[in-house]
Amino acid sequence: MEYRASIPPGLPHPNPTISYWQDPPSSLSTHRTTSTLPPSVSIVIIGSGITGTTIAHTLLSQPSPPSTLLLEARTACSGATGRNGGHTRCASYRSFLSNLRSLGEEEAAKIVRFEYGCMKAVHAFARENDFECDSWEGDTVNIIYDERNWKSTNETIREMKRVLGEDDPAAGYTLWGPEAVERRFLARGAIGALSFNAGSISAYKFVIGILKKALEKGLNFQAETPALKIERATDGEFGWMIETSRGNVKAEKVVLATNGYTAHLCPALQGVIVPLRGHVTAQKPGGGMPQSGLSSTYCFVYADGYEYMISRPQGSKYAGDIIIGGGLTKAAEEGLREYGTTDDTTTDPNIIKHLRNSTVEYFGSNWGNDHPDGRMRTAWSGIMGYSADGFPLVGQIPEEQGLYVAASFQGSGMVMCFWSAMALVELLTGRDSHELDQWFPKAFRITKDRMGHRFRGRLHTKMPQCTKTKIQT
Repeated sequence: MEYRASIPPGLPHPNPTISYWQDPPSSLSTHRTTSTLPPSVSIVIIGSGITGTTIAHTLLSQPSPPSTLLLEARTACSGATGRNGGHTRCASYRSFLSNLRSLGEEEAAKIVRFEYGCMKAVHAFARENDFECDSWEGDTVNIIYDERNWKSTNETIREMKRVLGEDDPAAGYTLWGPEAVERRFLARGAIGALSFNAGSISAYKFVIGILKKALEKGLNFQAETPALKIERATDGEFGWMIETSRGNVKAEKVVLATNGYTAHLCPALQGVIVPLRGHVTAQKPGGGMPQSGLSSTYCFVYADGYEYMISRPQGSKYAGDIIIGGGLTKAAEEGLREYGTTDDTTTDPNIIKHLRNSTVEYFGSNWGNDHPDGRMRTAWSGIMGYSADGFPLVGQIPEEQGLYVAASFQGSGMVMCFWSAMALVELLTGRDSHELDQWFPKAFRITKDRMGHRFRGRLHTKMPQCTKTKIQT
């Protein structure tokens, strides 16, 4: 793993696999607000996913907003946000016991509430602004297949309810026995299941909606303009010089919203933020499945990994389609070579084969016959960012005045990025206050100490061994 973490990420590759969500692409995909780059601006943001666009929009929604330039190496929202599995779901329970031990009750609870609140805020923002992004809110279910995960899940939920309180919606989990799992969720062979509030969304369309609003507020957006290098400016007025493929720009402050690619522009974060390639497929539902879509989203949890799955809601393109991703450990060497990889122009055949077969394996005879046109609609890959301690890195990079980062969202960006972007704006504009600490986890702030930690692997994929609690059947 040490070698994989040391591989420089480089720039995003041209001509990546085509994501289900980006077909067809938005009219803003190759947008350039001006034909040439401005010589200088107050703030440059690099990366046009949910983090970068939310930072831009939030900055420009302030009184007397700063001049803001958003750079994107490829097309708009062509990175992790536009290549995800469509889920808005919190995996807070999987890290809760670890956080409880290392951070204490107050901070562990704050992280749970942050993720839940961020998830709800994404759907609320989509609703309030009439974004056509297939926003759906409902329940999700984790189908659990091994005893260790099941025992630990029971213990974790008991602890979460103790710490957060039985009535806290962020601790609103329900446990199900195996008979109820097959009857209610159509999945066979499980030991048990855990259901809780979640949702699904086209993150690509959501971000395009934010981008449109930011452009209306005066954002200068430049697609297909990779930032090649950043360095301190030589004059005193502007702190940073950004070298791009189309010329240089000076800025007072720079924000890296570049997730798995961040070390390309900030080598100090090499091995601190590590890329990990993920895989997703879109499949037509089998004849035995509800053709209008399942009533829940899913995660299938086994001893050494998991798959995550949504069913496309009514009113969306290809309603009822199954979007399923994961399968990391099914690649050679349990997915080791997916770490440090930023090549999303291709996919791993072993992972794709596993994902293709998994729908039938999980639903058994409930799947029915494949669609007459075949099961697979498409498959794609995308690059996520992971840290050594399993938390995002948000804030001003230590000893780098005016250089900020909001990255490393652990494959759970849809329940972290939106509010992390808003927290970054507070820090960027000098409003770091006690009020911010009330809702933004201290564990997410970048520090010199955290930059000294080195990546040893993805955290919280396996649950610790615990005791079992009463379940609902």
